Amino acid sequence: MRPFFDLAITLPPQGSGDLLRTVHRQLRAAIDDGRLQPGLRLPSTRALAAALGVSRNTVVAAYDLLLSEGYLVIHPNVGTYVANLASQPMPSRTPNRVSLPDVRLNEFWRQPPPIFPGPMSRDAFRYDFRVGLPDKTLFPFSLWRRLSTRILRPLTKTPAAYTEPEGREALRVAITKHISYARAVSCRVENVVVTAGAQQAFDLLARILVTPDKTVVAVEEPGYPPLRAAFAAARAKIAPIPVDHEGLVVERLPEDARVIYVTPSHQCPLGVTLSARRRAALLDFAQSRGAVVIEDDYDGEFRFNDRPIDALQTLDRHGSVFYVGTFSKSLFPSIRLGYVVTPLWARRALVAAKAYTDWHCAVIAQDMLAAFIEEGHLLRHIRKMHKIYAERRSILKQSLDRHCGDRLSVIGADVGLHLTVELAESLQARKLALTAAAEGIRLQPLDSYATQKPARNGFALGYGMIQANQIDEAICRLAQTMDKIG
Repeated sequence: MRPFFDLAITLPPQGSGDLLRTVHRQLRAAIDDGRLQPGLRLPSTRALAAALGVSRNTVVAAYDLLLSEGYLVIHPNVGTYVANLASQPMPSRTPNRVSLPDVRLNEFWRQPPPIFPGPMSRDAFRYDFRVGLPDKTLFPFSLWRRLSTRILRPLTKTPAAYTEPEGREALRVAITKHISYARAVSCRVENVVVTAGAQQAFDLLARILVTPDKTVVAVEEPGYPPLRAAFAAARAKIAPIPVDHEGLVVERLPEDARVIYVTPSHQCPLGVTLSARRRAALLDFAQSRGAVVIEDDYDGEFRFNDRPIDALQTLDRHGSVFYVGTFSKSLFPSIRLGYVVTPLWARRALVAAKAYTDWHCAVIAQDMLAAFIEEGHLLRHIRKMHKIYAERRSILKQSLDRHCGDRLSVIGADVGLHLTVELAESLQARKLALTAAAEGIRLQPLDSYATQKPARNGFALGYGMIQANQIDEAICRLAQTMDKIG
C-alpha cells in the first residue's frame, strides 16, 4: 500500500532496535526542510505502517514524539497535520554560500528586467490609481457562472484531446464579428490567433519576427515595458522612438527598423492618439521598407467625446500590420485571453509558435468567452462600463483642475482607462509618489515607462480601481501632499 505522500523512508536492518528512532528522525527531517509542508495531512498510522511494512505501534510512537516536539497537530475526527513552523528557523538544504553560479542561465535571464509595474499590495492604498485594471466588481459573474455550467455539460461527453493551437473556432468567429463592429477591423476567421493575453501575443511575435542580434525593433519612448522585455529577451536591437502630441514620431524611425510597436489609439502612457498624418506615414514606411507594425489596441474600445479613429489594421493594404487585442480591460485580467489578427503570410509561423509554447489556451475559458460575445453580453457590458468610466474620467479631470490646476496639466485624448498629467517643474513625480503612498494614494510615475533620461515628469492615473465617490477626496489629499513637498 502506498502512503498519501511520496516520501522515501529508509528502514534500518531488521533487529537493529533503531526502527522507531529512524522513522521519527526521517519524518522530522522532512518537515524541517520543507518536503512536508505546513498544513499537509499525514496518512493514518495504520496506512503508513502498512506502506512501510512495520507495526502500527512504531508509527504511533513516532507520531507521538513529533506531536510532543510541536511538529504535528491533531484535529479531532479529521486527522493529523504538519504544524506551522514559520516562527522556527528552518535549516537550509543548500550549502552555505551566497548563490549558485548563474552562467547556466541564458545571458538575458541572469538579470531579467523587473516585473512591471511591480508587486504592491492593493490593501495598503485607500485611493488606488493603478493603470490598466478595470473595475471587476461590476462584471456579471452570475451570468458567467451560468455560461460555465452550460459549457461544461457537453465537454464531459467528449473524449480528452488537445485542440487547435490557433484557438477554438467559435471564439475566433466571435472575435472577428466583435472587432468588426467595435473597432472596424476587417479580417477573416483564419487571420485570428487566440493567445493568453496580449503579453503572450508579444512574446510569440518576438519569436517569429526577430533574428537575434540583427532585427531592429522600434518602440515608443516612453512606452510599455513588458513589450520591450519580450523583444529584448528575443535579442532584438531595441530602438526607442520619441512620442509627442501626435504620437510616435515617425520621422525618427531608423532606416533599418523592421518591427515597429505602437499604441496608436491611446498611447501608453502619455494618452495621445496617433494623428492621421503619422498613421499614413507609418504605413508608408512599413510598406516601402518591408517592415511590420505591431498595433496594440489595449483599451481602444473606451472612447469619450472623440469620434472613432480607424485602426491601423483597417488602413493597411499591404499585410504589414499585426493587430493585438485583449479582453483584460473590457472584462478582467485573470481571464488571460487575447488575440492577434495576423497577415496570412505569418499565420503558419504564429500558430506553430503558439503550439510549441503552450499548445493552446484553456478550452473552457475560450468556449465561455465565445458564448459571452455571441449572445451580446460583451457589448452590453462594454456599454455599461463606458458610462461608468466616462463619469469617473470627468470627475477626475474636474477634481484635478479644481485642486491642482496650477501645478499640473492634463495631456492626451479622451480615450481608455487612464488619464495622463504632467507636473510643474517645482514638483518631482517620483518624490510625490512616495509621499502620497504614505497618505494612502497609489500613483504611477511616467518615468516607470521610460528608458531614457530625463523622463517625462508626471503620472498616469488609472480610474478602474477607484470609485467615483472617492476621486475628489483623493485629489484633494494629493493637493495637500503637494503643499507639503512643494
